[in-house]
Amino acid sequence: MAKNNLNDWTCWVQIAGRILNQTQLKQLHAQLIQNSLHHRNHWVALLINSCARLRAPLSYTRIIFHSTPSPNLFALNSMVEYYFSLHVCKEKEVELLTSLFSQLLASNNKPGSLYPILIKSSGKAGILFHVHLLKLGHHQDPHTRNAIMNAYSKFGSFEMARKLFDEIPKRMVADWNSMISGYWNCGMEAEACSLFNLMPENERNVVTWTAMVTGYAKIKDLFTARSYFDRMPHRTVVSWNAMLSGYAQNGLAKEALQLFHHMIKAGNGTEPNQITWVTVISSCSSLGDPSLADSLVKILYKKKVQLNSFLKTALLDMHAKCGNLETAQKFFDKLSVHRSCTTWNAMISAYTRFGNLALARELFDRMPVRNIVSWNTIIAGFAQNGHPEMAIRLFEEMIATTDLKPDEITMVSVISACGHLGDLEMGNWIVNFLVDNQIKLSISGYNSLIFMYSKCGRMEDAERIFQEMKIRDIVSFNVLVSGFAAHGNGIEAVELISRMRKEGIEPDRITYIGVLTACSHARLLKEGRRVFESIKCPTVDHYACMIDLLGRVGELDEAKRLVDHMPMEPHAGIYGSLLNASVIHKRIELGEFAANKLFQLEPTNSGNYVLLSNIYASAERWDDVDRVRESMRKLGVKKTTRWTWVEHDGKVHKVILGDRSYER
Repeated sequence: MAKNNLNDWTCWVQIAGRILNQTQLKQLHAQLIQNSLHHRNHWVALLINSCARLRAPLSYTRIIFHSTPSPNLFALNSMVEYYFSLHVCKEKEVELLTSLFSQLLASNNKPGSLYPILIKSSGKAGILFHVHLLKLGHHQDPHTRNAIMNAYSKFGSFEMARKLFDEIPKRMVADWNSMISGYWNCGMEAEACSLFNLMPENERNVVTWTAMVTGYAKIKDLFTARSYFDRMPHRTVVSWNAMLSGYAQNGLAKEALQLFHHMIKAGNGTEPNQITWVTVISSCSSLGDPSLADSLVKILYKKKVQLNSFLKTALLDMHAKCGNLETAQKFFDKLSVHRSCTTWNAMISAYTRFGNLALARELFDRMPVRNIVSWNTIIAGFAQNGHPEMAIRLFEEMIATTDLKPDEITMVSVISACGHLGDLEMGNWIVNFLVDNQIKLSISGYNSLIFMYSKCGRMEDAERIFQEMKIRDIVSFNVLVSGFAAHGNGIEAVELISRMRKEGIEPDRITYIGVLTACSHARLLKEGRRVFESIKCPTVDHYACMIDLLGRVGELDEAKRLVDHMPMEPHAGIYGSLLNASVIHKRIELGEFAANKLFQLEPTNSGNYVLLSNIYASAERWDDVDRVRESMRKLGVKKTTRWTWVEHDGKVHKVILGDRSYER
């Protein structure tokens, strides 16, 4: 490009407008430097405007700005607006903003219109400019005053913000909205509501109403949020998004989808934007309903929505959570170079959720960059799918080969893996790792520790962790009850029910299963009966526990009567308990009854045939023993091998039950 063309202002503006990326911007900047034009204010201003449009790095934009020794209002204005486009000002940039402010003050023509933008760009530093503006009289400008008031409400004294508001002789709508939003940001519901009611009704605009919807949604009062939403005289897409996000973020996915369909049918010209679609797609994902997902995709295509990388990632996640892995994989493949960590993590999570650990690991190994979510996803995937040893290996690999710091989610998976392995030595090392790295645990973290110690047989440590918890939930009690059940601590399990109720937590289905199991293992018939009778609507699993208890203490006739009078069909576990009890107490007829039921429910379960054969063998009915074994042969039923984990000399071994061999 010739120098005279660069001196042609109109020509340059046209060129600047055609710049599509930062590479082209730098090429043009280089030409200006080559022609010694880069320091002129009008070109500096236009270059900075291009930086804002293309989101160029701050370091590069500052080089352009500092190329002019005496920036004029055009250059200053461009730099201020560039800062505002960043949305957030880091503390290290306050110095430059203060310098900009000083240059504005030093300029002959002090532009009041720039001060609001500068104050908003400056974050906390905006408050520092207040005193200077008071001296200059610019604080009387309504937009500048509003910006100062906003700065105080967000970063300083809210009382000062309210004082400024009360001193305004003639308030703008923006002043009311700033204060109402400020109150909500500080969690001051009563003050926000009071100010809303004080505001002249004819001055309330869509921003005012949306602030109330957003505020009530934020404090989880969705009923009141919806009442304000329904009263709105006019709604924009921002209003719809506020209500949709309120539902979605509070776990009301169905309500979010219903509202979205209402939005589509309203036909008032308000079209969903990217935020709407991402919110609705995420709501559909949480429900995991394939039919809803298909309906949503049809609406997307009907409206000819342009799918950017964010929407494609959201759709990928939705299809994955709805079980449509093939479609999810297609979206993943289409993203190609636009794949982010979020995209990779969503796909890995999908494969682990459906137990395809091989593909999950393959994707994980292919990831160009992994974040802590990537590691957490793959570690949890192996831990939750019966491969605790691999989960621990992955954790060890993460801390050995990366600079990433494990968080609570990482530790919960690893602690649970130690529990499943019964690896107390590794579990204790993990506890020390938590302390050394100052990783704080929430309730779920403490619950995982209770689980780990219970599975490792250290009930005293499990109880200690339980006692140390300042706040407990239903899971805390259930995990400890399950530990008591596994180790035959029936009395302790029963006593926990009373403690739960004292702490305002009602036992649930899992609690009662744990307590009844504990009573069964400890052979506490009296306590077990009392607990069973206290259950308002016992489920089939509660019946199974009670029948197991009766069988263990030899009350087989009562157990059979309970089976006969069950309000629902017994499952295999119930007949299995009867069969086991019949073997122990040599009740051949009852054993035959239970076995025949099991042969119908589980025709290929070799254990049932073996138990019936054992009953006959104990009674020396060898013909019946041969008959059972012949039935197994004809049906192709083979005795299954069972494994368990055993810790010995600091190592965990995989051992065949009933055998002397083991797998290291």
